[in-house]
Amino acid sequence: MKIEKEPITGHYGKFEIEGISNRIYWEEAGEGIPLVCLHTAGSDGRQYRALLNDKKILKKYRVIVFDMPWHGKSSPPENSSIGNYKLSTDLYISQILSFIDGLELVKPVVMGCSIGGRIILHLAIHFPEKFRALIGLQSAGHLDPYYDINWLHRQDVHGGEVCGGIAYGLMAPTSPEKEKFETMWHYMQGGPGVFKGDLFFYKYDGNIGNEIKKIDNSKCPIYLLTGEYDYSATPEETKILADTIGIKMVKMKNVGHFPMSENPEEFLKYLYPVLDKIS
Repeated sequence: MKIEKEPITGHYGKFEIEGISNRIYWEEAGEGIPLVCLHTAGSDGRQYRALLNDKKILKKYRVIVFDMPWHGKSSPPENSSIGNYKLSTDLYISQILSFIDGLELVKPVVMGCSIGGRIILHLAIHFPEKFRALIGLQSAGHLDPYYDINWLHRQDVHGGEVCGGIAYGLMAPTSPEKEKFETMWHYMQGGPGVFKGDLFFYKYDGNIGNEIKKIDNSKCPIYLLTGEYDYSATPEETKILADTIGIKMVKMKNVGHFPMSENPEEFLKYLYPVLDKIS
C-alpha cells in the first residue's frame, strides 16, 4: 500500500542566540502568513503536528514550529554542560527573535502555549511592532507553586517518568487517550533537567506583575484561549490578564494544558475563528 506523505518539511540551521551558535531544528508546512508556534516547557515542536497537517490552515498560513535549544532535535548551545540550563526571559526572547530574523519573516503571527503563552505577553510589551498578532494558549501572568520542581531532576527518580506524569495530570479527562499518551511520551523523552530549567522562567523569572498594564492591544492584537481543565494556567488567571489588557478571553471546553496536542480536533474549533480574523 502506498503511503501518503505528510506535507511537513524539516530543516536544520545555525542561529546566533546571545552571541552563541545554536543548531536549531524546525518544521514547516503551508504558504502565506507566517505562523510561528512555540511549544511548552520540557517538550518540543511535535505538539503542533495537527496544525502542520491541517489543510484549511495551510491554505492561508505558513505554519513554522521550532524546537528550542536543548529540546527535541535541536542541540544545546555550543560548549554546554548538563545541569546548567535555566531559561530566562531575555534568553527566551532572544531565541524567538533570532529565529524570526534568521528566516527573514516579516510581521509573523506568533502562537505559544504555557511558557509560550507567557512569553507572548513579554513580546507584546517590548516588541509589538514586529508581529501581526499574538496568540496565547494557557496564558497566565504568574504561577503559584503547587509542586516541588526538584523532583524533575534527581538521581533517585526517573526524570522522564516524573515529567510525563506531571504532563498527563494537566490534560483533560475528555481528551482522547491516544493523543494524551503521545503528549506524555514527548515529555518522557526530554533531556535531564530541561523541564526544570524551563520552569525557572515559568515560575520565577517570567512573572509579569504590573508590567501587563503596558500592553497596548491596538499596537498588536492579542488573543487568549485557555482550556477549562487546566489547573496550572487556569481560565480564571487568563481572564485576569484579559481584563487588564481590555480584551476578551476564550475558555475552551474539553481540553487542558496542551490543547493543540492532547485534543487537536477540539482545539481547532476555537483556533479557526481566530486565524480567520487575523487573515
